[in-house]
Parts: sequence; C-alpha cells; structure tokens
Amino acid sequence: MNTTLEPPLKTPATTDNPGDLGKQTGVESALSNWVGPYVTDMLGKGKAVSELPYEAYTGQLTAGQSAPQTQAFQGVANLTVPTQQMGAFTPQEFTSTEAASRINPFVQNALNPQIADMRRQAEIQRIENAGRLGQAGAYGGGRQAVMEGELSRGLLDRIARTRGEAQLQAYNDARQQFNTDQDRERDAQGITNTFGLAALQQQAALGQQQRDIEAQGIAADRAQFEEERYNPYKMVSYQQQLLSGLPLKAQNYTYAQPSAYNNIVGGSASGAQLYSDLFGGGSGSGGGIMDLVGKVFGGSGTTGTS
Repeated sequence: MNTTLEPPLKTPATTDNPGDLGKQTGVESALSNWVGPYVTDMLGKGKAVSELPYEAYTGQLTAGQSAPQTQAFQGVANLTVPTQQMGAFTPQEFTSTEAASRINPFVQNALNPQIADMRRQAEIQRIENAGRLGQAGAYGGGRQAVMEGELSRGLLDRIARTRGEAQLQAYNDARQQFNTDQDRERDAQGITNTFGLAALQQQAALGQQQRDIEAQGIAADRAQFEEERYNPYKMVSYQQQLLSGLPLKAQNYTYAQPSAYNNIVGGSASGAQLYSDLFGGGSGSGGGIMDLVGKVFGGSGTTGTS
C-alpha cells in the first residue's frame, strides 16, 4: 500500500508567499565561509592579547625639580626675613639732649689755643700801652686804668664771640648730623621693608613652583593608577571591538508554523485556504480536520490506493 502524506500547511521550502511561513522565532548568523578562518584566528589572537597582564611603567613620570631649583628652594627657606624690623619710619625731634649728644666734644680743645693767643696778644698790647704811658708820665694814672679796662673788655668780647661762633657751628653741625642720621634711618627702614617684601614674594613664588612640581607628580601617579585600574575594562571594550564590522552575511531564519486553529481564529487565511485546511483539498491528498481527527484517534488520516 502506498501512502502519501501532505502537511496541512505549506512548508517554508515550498511556499511562495513569505506571509505563510508563520511567525519568525529566531535568526542565526554565521561568518562568511571565505573569511571564517581568518576571523577565528584574529579573535583568538585578540583574546590572547587582552588576557596579557598589565605592564606598568616603572620609570620616572615627571621631570621633578632641577638641582638649581633645589638650591633656590633651600636658600629661600633658610632666608631670615626681617619681619620684626619691617614697618613705618617715625622721625624723631631734634632736642637739646640730641644736640648735646651730637656736639663735637673737641670744640673746647680747639678753642683753647685761640683763647690763649688772644690773651697773649692782649698782654702784649697792655705792656706796650704801659710803656707809652710811662714815657708820657701818665703811668699809674686814670688814663692807664681806662686803657687796661678797654683792653680787658675787648679781650673778653673776642673770647666770647669766638666761643659763641664755635658753639653755634657745633650746634649746626650736630643738627645736620641728626638730619643725616634721620635720612639714613628712613632709607634703611625703606630698604628693610623692600627686602622683606621681596623676600616674602620670592618665597611665595618659589613655593608655588615647588607646589606645581609636586602637583605634577601627584597627577602623573594618579593618571598611572587610573590607567592600570581601568585596563581590564579597556580590554573588554577591545574584545567587543574585535567583533565590530565582521562579515556576518550567512543567516538562518527559524519560523513557528501556525496550526489550522490559529489560522481560523486569526482570520488570516482566505476562503479557499480555509476550506482546504478544514476538509483537505486535491485528489488523493489528505489534510484538514479529518486528518487531524485521524491522527488523534490513531487512524491513518490519509487517503491512498492499495
């Protein structure tokens, strides 16, 4: 007995309408045959490279500070800044105490020879006057007394005038010296302030340079640490990129064939197709409900000749 079985619906191999293939349940892609061995070898090598241990750079990451910079840093650090002496200059007043302390103590010593010479000249003049008075017969009289009185008064006046001029000069010199000292103290205070401020500014500038150098080292160490920490993630991304753009052209599609009941309920089949699905169609062909009943109750569910 020859038996011919036919499915109730068309298979994907014999259908002419893609809509009759049923619901697509999956797609499987494979490498093209011509590129398969090369890609497989490439992926194997890429996987081996990605699994290599991380090789950290163990050399110097930054240049660091030079020897002159180190000397400059040490010199500025050891520099004594006169912060206690810095400030505003307050001028002093020229008092008698200042004058007495600044008058030349050798003024009197310089005056003594001059005064002694004046007295000697006065004594010579007195002797000459006495000789003339003796020749005139007036020695010891009132005229001689007047002449000697005037001579003594003139001597005292000259001594007083000489001393006064010398003391005035000494006072002026002391005041001038005081003013000079004040100018020097003011200039010294200005120099101290300028030096102190310049030293502080230089310390701040060199300190900033040293801080920048330290910051570069810290940034380089941190960048190296982050690079080593994220290296495994980069390797995963690298492996993913190996699959990007591969020639995955050969594809297999999987479909789920709908049953007659699904076609009836879904209303997707035409009238002729619906009749064929229910009662079977064609000469010597089975299918439809009768075929389904036969399959359920153990019948052949087919038609044929013997």
